[in-house]
Amino acid sequence: MIESTSNILSTVNSPDDIKGLSLRDMAQLAAELRELIIATCAANGGHLAPSLGVVELTLALHRVFNSPLDKIVWDVGHQAYAHKIITGRKDTFPSLRTFGGISGFPKRAESPHDSFDVGHSSTSISAALGMAVGRDLNGDRNKVIAVIGDGSMTGGIAYEGLNHAGHLNKDLVVILNDNEMSIAENVGALSNFLSRSITSEFVHKIKKDLESFLEGLDVIGRGVLKVAKRAEESLKGLFTPGMLFEAFGFEYIGPIDGHNIELLVKTLENVKRFDDAVLIHVLTKKGKGYGPAEDNPSLFHGVGPFDAATGKVIKGKGGPASYTAVFGETMKKIAAEDESVVGITAAMPDGTGLSGFSKEYPDRFFDVGIAEQHGVTFAAGLAAAGLRPVFAVYSSFLQRAYDQVFHDVCLQNLPVTFAIDRAGVVGSDGPTHHGMFDLSFLRPLPNITLMAPKDENELQHMLFTAVMHDGPAAVRYPRGNGYGVPLDQALAAIPLGTAEVVKEGSDGAIFAVGTMVNPAIEAARLLAGEGIDLSVVNARFIKPIDRNLIAREARRTGFLITVEENTVQGGFGSALLEALEEDSLMDVTVLRLGFPDTFIPQGEQADLRAEYGLDAAGIARSIRKAAAAERTSQPRKVGDGGTVETAMPIQPVV
Repeated sequence: MIESTSNILSTVNSPDDIKGLSLRDMAQLAAELRELIIATCAANGGHLAPSLGVVELTLALHRVFNSPLDKIVWDVGHQAYAHKIITGRKDTFPSLRTFGGISGFPKRAESPHDSFDVGHSSTSISAALGMAVGRDLNGDRNKVIAVIGDGSMTGGIAYEGLNHAGHLNKDLVVILNDNEMSIAENVGALSNFLSRSITSEFVHKIKKDLESFLEGLDVIGRGVLKVAKRAEESLKGLFTPGMLFEAFGFEYIGPIDGHNIELLVKTLENVKRFDDAVLIHVLTKKGKGYGPAEDNPSLFHGVGPFDAATGKVIKGKGGPASYTAVFGETMKKIAAEDESVVGITAAMPDGTGLSGFSKEYPDRFFDVGIAEQHGVTFAAGLAAAGLRPVFAVYSSFLQRAYDQVFHDVCLQNLPVTFAIDRAGVVGSDGPTHHGMFDLSFLRPLPNITLMAPKDENELQHMLFTAVMHDGPAAVRYPRGNGYGVPLDQALAAIPLGTAEVVKEGSDGAIFAVGTMVNPAIEAARLLAGEGIDLSVVNARFIKPIDRNLIAREARRTGFLITVEENTVQGGFGSALLEALEEDSLMDVTVLRLGFPDTFIPQGEQADLRAEYGLDAAGIARSIRKAAAAERTSQPRKVGDGGTVETAMPIQPVV
């Protein structure tokens, strides 16, 4: 546990404890919050720079508003660490992002002060508007505040929310936390004076009364109002970038200094009296108060453990190249031979491994921002124009563009490749970022080919197979390092729908998908020592599956096991059961291993696989139990004269 040496933070256990603090004490509290956030992230990793940038804003929000009665919705949640600490989680904050600890994102089940679960970007305005409308329908009078970073404003849903909110003009506050836009010249005495003037209750009331008065007059009065509005808009246009938000129907305030607590409190107190939609533009500095994060906010946006004294990131154990890196290098190799190959990412060039591609082929690389829906349809348009687009995207983020995958790619049978990174469990970011469902949501779509490699060498061949395929294709692979296997220099296409027999056995066959192939091989080795002789099959294709090999193993052994790092609902195991039913091979014992029908918590990848029985020991344990049940049951005849147990639902042993 990290011990706090603070004088003020030790007295803060809820937002009520900061409401009576002096401005000087508030500034001291901000410094103490930063100390705890830095120390915790140094130990656990986390989203450091964004959270350091909003400490003063967080304190001002909780001083002026009354959470949890008033609802504060944090977009993405990268900024919510100070919020967590002052809303009763100070003592548990050192467990941030660890297995069994508190989440790195706002989570309703964790605290009543977390009004909405987040983790994916650009949702705060829509959610807050829903809360505001619900408040009014329920006859309540609380305030609703959405805090959205400028990066999240690249997501289309943010503008859908703005458009609807401006149209309804509900009592709603949107705070735009701007730490990247080049508008620093607007910060200063004049800008702050304009913001204070615009937000004063007297000026706001006079403006509304004058508008109502002029609208009630004849054509001359309405003409005067138009001239006045044009003059106001022209003045604002000279000093602020607010015309866009005014066009959406919001009252625009700012930009203001997001590290000036006195100014923030005064502005929020004024805005609290408004009863219509208002947007406050706040300028902050990512990594504020910690030199290394200020100097390199990109590195410290989401960082692993580091030395707090120096800011030096603590390197991992090293080892083989990551799947992501192999993907990036393979993209460059394929693109060098095929000028039609185009790379696309949704604001993740580094995370998806496309940075190198972007430097070598800048005209063939596109970062669409946090706009996965647009990215998929953009790729479809490129494919319709004769190109071979590869959209590199995290599994959990591809979920945001499901209709576009269906309607714009698969329906038209266009040759778009989806390079699905971070498939399976991903670690400390938890359920919002685990890639648990891509096999299940992609498999039902017609025309798509779906693959998963057993290692990094097979990944490069699968990527080549996907790009060469005349139709939609997806390759899903995990976060983290490969196995260090040699990489073939020449790329070759894999025949569609063909599995690979890795080991022959007589008592049953394990059909393993992707990351589960090597644990399955080890599990088979463990069981061989107990007299259970199993084949191991690298499934390779989830769609189309190798029906001939499945049928052969079903007739030969009568005992099939599927293992996948995906939810068992609708995944590869379900595909195998469907194939058995369609081929009238129902007298077969089938054991499906995968993640259960629940959201998987945060934790290290190896720990989570072990917890849910998807490491070698867990796979062996589940098969051992199933085999014992089969030996003690009454056998029955199957078509080829063998004897096996009727297929029964067998739960993995955890």
